[in-house]
Amino acid sequence: MESVISYFETIPSLHRALILVSGLSLFWLLEGVLPLVKFNYNKWSHAWPNLFFTGTTIAINFTLASVLICTSFWVKQNHFGIINWLPDMPLWLYIVLGVLLLDFFGAYLAHYVEHKVKMLWRIHLVHHSDHNVDITTANRHHPLESIIRFVFTLFGVFIVGTPIAIVFLYQALSLIATQFSHANIRLPKKADKRLSYLIVSPDMHKVHHHYKLPYTDSNYGNIFSIWDRLFGTYLSLDRSKIIYGVDTCPDEEKNSHLTSLLKQPFSKQDKYAGD
Repeated sequence: MESVISYFETIPSLHRALILVSGLSLFWLLEGVLPLVKFNYNKWSHAWPNLFFTGTTIAINFTLASVLICTSFWVKQNHFGIINWLPDMPLWLYIVLGVLLLDFFGAYLAHYVEHKVKMLWRIHLVHHSDHNVDITTANRHHPLESIIRFVFTLFGVFIVGTPIAIVFLYQALSLIATQFSHANIRLPKKADKRLSYLIVSPDMHKVHHHYKLPYTDSNYGNIFSIWDRLFGTYLSLDRSKIIYGVDTCPDEEKNSHLTSLLKQPFSKQDKYAGD
Protein backbone atom coordinates (compact mmCIF):
# COMPACT_ATOMS: atom_id res chain seq x y z
CA MET A 1 0.00 0.00 0.00
CA GLU A 2 2.96 2.27 0.57
CA SER A 3 3.78 2.06 -3.14
CA VAL A 4 0.19 3.07 -4.03
CA ILE A 5 0.41 6.09 -1.76
CA SER A 6 3.83 7.00 -3.11
CA TYR A 7 2.61 6.78 -6.71
CA PHE A 8 -0.55 8.86 -6.27
CA GLU A 9 1.24 11.41 -4.11
CA THR A 10 3.26 12.48 -7.15
CA ILE A 11 1.16 11.14 -10.03
CA PRO A 12 2.10 13.04 -13.22
CA SER A 13 -0.64 15.00 -14.99
CA LEU A 14 0.06 12.88 -18.07
CA HIS A 15 -0.84 9.71 -16.18
CA ARG A 16 -4.10 11.25 -14.97
CA ALA A 17 -4.93 12.20 -18.55
CA LEU A 18 -4.15 8.67 -19.70
CA ILE A 19 -6.61 7.26 -17.16
CA LEU A 20 -9.33 9.45 -18.67
CA VAL A 21 -8.47 8.65 -22.29
CA SER A 22 -7.91 4.94 -21.65
CA GLY A 23 -11.25 4.55 -19.89
CA LEU A 24 -13.06 6.51 -22.58
CA SER A 25 -11.47 4.45 -25.34
CA LEU A 26 -12.06 1.10 -23.63
CA PHE A 27 -15.73 1.66 -22.89
CA TRP A 28 -16.29 3.24 -26.31
CA LEU A 29 -15.07 -0.01 -27.88
CA LEU A 30 -17.06 -2.19 -25.48
CA GLU A 31 -20.22 -0.27 -26.37
CA GLY A 32 -19.79 -1.52 -29.92
CA VAL A 33 -19.38 -5.13 -28.78
CA LEU A 34 -21.80 -5.38 -25.84
CA PRO A 35 -24.36 -2.59 -26.26
CA LEU A 36 -27.16 -2.31 -23.72
CA VAL A 37 -29.28 -0.18 -26.08
CA LYS A 38 -28.88 -0.07 -29.84
CA PHE A 39 -29.16 3.67 -30.33
CA ASN A 40 -30.17 5.01 -33.71
CA TYR A 41 -27.73 7.91 -33.66
CA ASN A 42 -24.49 9.24 -35.05
CA LYS A 43 -22.14 8.41 -32.18
CA TRP A 44 -19.66 11.16 -33.03
CA SER A 45 -22.34 13.86 -33.38
CA HIS A 46 -23.81 12.80 -30.06
CA ALA A 47 -20.37 12.81 -28.44
CA TRP A 48 -19.40 16.34 -29.49
CA PRO A 49 -21.20 18.41 -26.79
CA ASN A 50 -20.42 15.77 -24.15
CA LEU A 51 -16.71 15.81 -24.97
CA PHE A 52 -16.78 19.61 -24.91
CA PHE A 53 -18.11 19.48 -21.35
CA THR A 54 -15.47 16.89 -20.49
CA GLY A 55 -12.89 19.42 -21.64
CA THR A 56 -14.37 22.23 -19.53
CA THR A 57 -14.47 19.94 -16.49
CA ILE A 58 -10.79 19.13 -16.94
CA ALA A 59 -9.91 22.82 -17.38
CA ILE A 60 -11.82 23.89 -14.26
CA ASN A 61 -10.35 21.15 -12.08
CA PHE A 62 -6.85 21.88 -13.36
CA THR A 63 -7.28 25.61 -12.67
CA LEU A 64 -8.52 25.02 -9.12
CA ALA A 65 -6.15 22.13 -8.33
CA SER A 66 -3.80 24.31 -6.26
CA VAL A 67 -6.63 25.04 -3.79
CA LEU A 68 -7.28 21.32 -3.40
CA ILE A 69 -3.58 20.55 -2.92
CA CYS A 70 -3.11 23.32 -0.34
CA THR A 71 -6.15 22.15 1.63
CA SER A 72 -4.93 18.57 1.57
CA PHE A 73 -1.48 19.58 2.81
CA TRP A 74 -3.01 21.71 5.56
CA VAL A 75 -5.19 18.93 6.99
CA LYS A 76 -2.24 16.55 6.94
CA GLN A 77 0.12 18.98 8.67
CA ASN A 78 -2.47 19.92 11.29
CA HIS A 79 -3.75 16.38 11.82
CA PHE A 80 -7.24 17.63 11.02
CA GLY A 81 -10.24 15.66 9.78
CA ILE A 82 -12.23 12.52 10.54
CA ILE A 83 -9.68 9.90 9.50
CA ASN A 84 -6.93 11.72 11.41
CA TRP A 85 -8.96 11.83 14.61
CA LEU A 86 -9.58 8.10 14.62
CA PRO A 87 -7.27 5.69 16.48
CA ASP A 88 -4.23 4.39 14.61
CA MET A 89 -5.19 1.89 11.93
CA PRO A 90 -3.53 -0.13 9.16
CA LEU A 91 -2.63 1.89 6.08
CA TRP A 92 -5.04 -0.06 3.88
CA LEU A 93 -7.95 0.82 6.17
CA TYR A 94 -6.86 4.47 6.30
CA ILE A 95 -6.96 4.56 2.49
CA VAL A 96 -10.30 2.76 2.22
CA LEU A 97 -11.95 5.06 4.77
CA GLY A 98 -10.53 8.12 3.04
CA VAL A 99 -11.84 7.10 -0.38
CA LEU A 100 -15.18 5.94 1.05
CA LEU A 101 -15.83 9.22 2.87
CA LEU A 102 -14.68 11.36 -0.05
CA ASP A 103 -17.12 9.42 -2.19
CA PHE A 104 -19.88 10.48 0.21
CA PHE A 105 -19.03 14.19 0.37
CA GLY A 106 -17.69 14.71 -3.13
CA ALA A 107 -20.18 12.54 -5.03
CA TYR A 108 -23.24 11.28 -3.16
CA LEU A 109 -23.94 14.41 -1.09
CA ALA A 110 -23.17 16.77 -3.97
CA HIS A 111 -25.44 14.80 -6.29
CA TYR A 112 -28.26 14.63 -3.75
CA VAL A 113 -28.16 18.37 -3.12
CA GLU A 114 -28.17 19.11 -6.84
CA HIS A 115 -31.46 17.26 -7.14
CA LYS A 116 -33.06 18.93 -4.14
CA VAL A 117 -32.12 22.59 -4.68
CA LYS A 118 -34.01 24.08 -7.62
CA MET A 119 -31.23 26.38 -8.81
CA LEU A 120 -28.68 23.56 -8.72
CA TRP A 121 -31.07 21.16 -10.45
CA ARG A 122 -31.30 23.51 -13.44
CA ILE A 123 -27.53 23.32 -13.74
CA HIS A 124 -27.44 19.55 -13.27
CA LEU A 125 -30.21 19.15 -15.85
CA VAL A 126 -27.59 19.36 -18.60
CA HIS A 127 -26.35 15.95 -17.48
CA HIS A 128 -29.81 14.41 -17.31
CA SER A 129 -31.09 15.78 -20.60
CA ASP A 130 -29.02 13.32 -22.63
CA HIS A 131 -31.45 11.00 -24.44
CA ASN A 132 -28.71 8.53 -25.41
CA VAL A 133 -26.72 7.74 -22.29
CA ASP A 134 -23.31 6.31 -23.12
CA ILE A 135 -19.68 6.65 -22.09
CA THR A 136 -19.53 10.29 -23.24
CA THR A 137 -22.40 11.18 -20.91
CA ALA A 138 -20.18 10.46 -17.90
CA ASN A 139 -18.65 13.94 -17.89
CA ARG A 140 -21.49 15.87 -19.51
CA HIS A 141 -21.54 18.54 -16.82
CA HIS A 142 -22.18 22.25 -17.30
CA PRO A 143 -19.11 24.31 -16.27
CA LEU A 144 -21.09 25.68 -13.33
CA GLU A 145 -21.70 22.14 -12.12
CA SER A 146 -18.00 21.35 -12.39
CA ILE A 147 -17.36 24.23 -10.00
CA ILE A 148 -20.10 23.03 -7.63
CA ARG A 149 -18.71 19.50 -7.63
CA PHE A 150 -15.23 20.87 -6.94
CA VAL A 151 -16.51 22.81 -3.92
CA PHE A 152 -18.09 19.66 -2.47
CA THR A 153 -14.88 17.70 -3.05
CA LEU A 154 -12.87 20.46 -1.39
CA PHE A 155 -15.26 20.38 1.57
CA GLY A 156 -14.84 16.61 1.71
CA VAL A 157 -11.04 16.85 1.76
CA PHE A 158 -11.27 19.36 4.63
CA ILE A 159 -13.79 17.40 6.72
CA VAL A 160 -12.36 13.94 6.05
CA GLY A 161 -8.73 15.09 6.35
CA THR A 162 -7.37 13.24 3.34
CA PRO A 163 -3.76 13.63 2.21
CA ILE A 164 -3.20 14.42 -1.45
CA ALA A 165 -2.32 10.82 -2.38
CA ILE A 166 -5.77 9.63 -1.30
CA VAL A 167 -7.40 12.61 -3.02
CA PHE A 168 -5.76 11.73 -6.35
CA LEU A 169 -6.55 8.04 -5.85
CA TYR A 170 -10.18 8.92 -5.17
CA GLN A 171 -10.37 11.09 -8.27
CA ALA A 172 -8.94 8.30 -10.44
CA LEU A 173 -11.38 5.74 -9.02
CA SER A 174 -14.25 8.21 -9.33
CA LEU A 175 -13.47 8.81 -12.99
CA ILE A 176 -13.32 5.09 -13.80
CA ALA A 177 -16.51 4.44 -11.80
CA THR A 178 -18.53 7.13 -13.58
CA GLN A 179 -17.32 5.94 -16.98
CA PHE A 180 -18.25 2.36 -16.10
CA SER A 181 -21.73 3.22 -14.79
CA HIS A 182 -22.64 5.44 -17.75
CA ALA A 183 -21.22 3.22 -20.50
CA ASN A 184 -23.83 1.71 -22.80
CA ILE A 185 -22.78 -1.84 -22.02
CA ARG A 186 -24.79 -4.94 -21.15
CA LEU A 187 -23.53 -7.07 -18.29
CA PRO A 188 -25.28 -10.32 -17.31
CA LYS A 189 -28.13 -9.30 -15.01
CA LYS A 190 -26.96 -11.46 -12.13
CA ALA A 191 -23.41 -10.14 -12.35
CA ASP A 192 -24.64 -6.54 -12.48
CA LYS A 193 -26.90 -7.13 -9.47
CA ARG A 194 -24.09 -8.64 -7.43
CA LEU A 195 -21.76 -5.80 -8.31
CA SER A 196 -24.41 -3.30 -7.18
CA TYR A 197 -24.11 -4.51 -3.58
CA LEU A 198 -20.60 -3.02 -3.46
CA ILE A 199 -20.20 -0.51 -6.27
CA VAL A 200 -22.52 1.45 -8.54
CA SER A 201 -23.14 -0.88 -11.47
CA PRO A 202 -24.30 0.18 -14.96
CA ASP A 203 -27.87 -1.05 -14.45
CA MET A 204 -28.08 0.61 -11.05
CA HIS A 205 -27.02 4.00 -12.34
CA LYS A 206 -29.13 3.82 -15.51
CA VAL A 207 -32.21 3.82 -13.23
CA HIS A 208 -31.12 7.30 -12.13
CA HIS A 209 -31.31 8.42 -15.77
CA HIS A 210 -34.91 7.24 -16.22
CA TYR A 211 -36.97 10.20 -17.37
CA LYS A 212 -39.58 10.14 -14.60
CA LEU A 213 -39.73 10.48 -10.85
CA PRO A 214 -39.20 8.82 -8.45
CA TYR A 215 -36.41 7.09 -10.36
CA THR A 216 -34.67 10.35 -11.31
CA ASP A 217 -34.32 10.99 -7.58
CA SER A 218 -32.58 7.74 -6.73
CA ASN A 219 -29.21 5.99 -6.95
CA TYR A 220 -27.05 9.08 -6.46
CA GLY A 221 -23.85 7.15 -5.72
CA ASN A 222 -20.72 7.24 -7.84
CA ILE A 223 -18.20 4.65 -6.63
CA PHE A 224 -19.88 2.84 -3.73
CA SER A 225 -23.53 1.81 -3.54
CA ILE A 226 -23.54 1.81 0.26
CA TRP A 227 -24.69 5.41 0.55
CA ASP A 228 -27.89 4.88 -1.45
CA ARG A 229 -28.71 1.76 0.52
CA LEU A 230 -27.87 3.41 3.84
CA PHE A 231 -29.93 6.57 3.23
CA GLY A 232 -32.85 4.90 1.48
CA THR A 233 -32.30 6.40 -1.96
CA TYR A 234 -31.79 3.09 -3.74
CA LEU A 235 -34.39 2.05 -6.33
CA SER A 236 -34.39 -0.70 -8.93
CA LEU A 237 -36.08 -0.84 -12.32
CA ASP A 238 -35.73 -3.41 -15.06
CA ARG A 239 -33.30 -2.04 -17.62
CA SER A 240 -35.71 -2.81 -20.47
CA LYS A 241 -38.13 -0.23 -19.04
CA ILE A 242 -35.66 2.63 -18.72
CA ILE A 243 -36.20 5.68 -20.93
CA TYR A 244 -33.47 8.31 -20.87
CA GLY A 245 -33.95 12.04 -20.57
CA VAL A 246 -36.19 14.22 -18.37
CA ASP A 247 -39.95 14.48 -18.78
CA THR A 248 -39.90 18.25 -18.13
CA CYS A 249 -37.25 18.80 -20.80
CA PRO A 250 -38.25 16.48 -23.67
CA ASP A 251 -36.86 18.28 -26.74
CA GLU A 252 -34.16 15.83 -27.87
CA GLU A 253 -32.90 18.01 -30.70
CA LYS A 254 -32.48 21.02 -28.43
CA ASN A 255 -30.84 18.85 -25.78
CA SER A 256 -28.17 17.80 -28.26
CA HIS A 257 -27.01 21.31 -29.23
CA LEU A 258 -24.08 22.77 -27.32
CA THR A 259 -25.37 26.35 -27.35
CA SER A 260 -28.74 25.28 -25.96
CA LEU A 261 -27.07 23.19 -23.26
CA LEU A 262 -24.88 26.07 -22.15
CA LYS A 263 -28.03 28.22 -21.79
CA GLN A 264 -30.12 25.47 -20.21
CA PRO A 265 -29.49 26.39 -16.53
CA PHE A 266 -30.90 29.84 -17.23
CA SER A 267 -34.03 28.60 -19.00
CA LYS A 268 -37.07 28.40 -16.75
CA GLN A 269 -38.45 24.90 -16.21
CA ASP A 270 -42.00 24.15 -15.07
CA LYS A 271 -40.89 21.49 -12.63
CA TYR A 272 -37.73 20.06 -11.22
CA ALA A 273 -36.65 16.79 -9.70
CA GLY A 274 -37.43 17.89 -6.15
CA ASP A 275 -41.11 18.48 -6.93
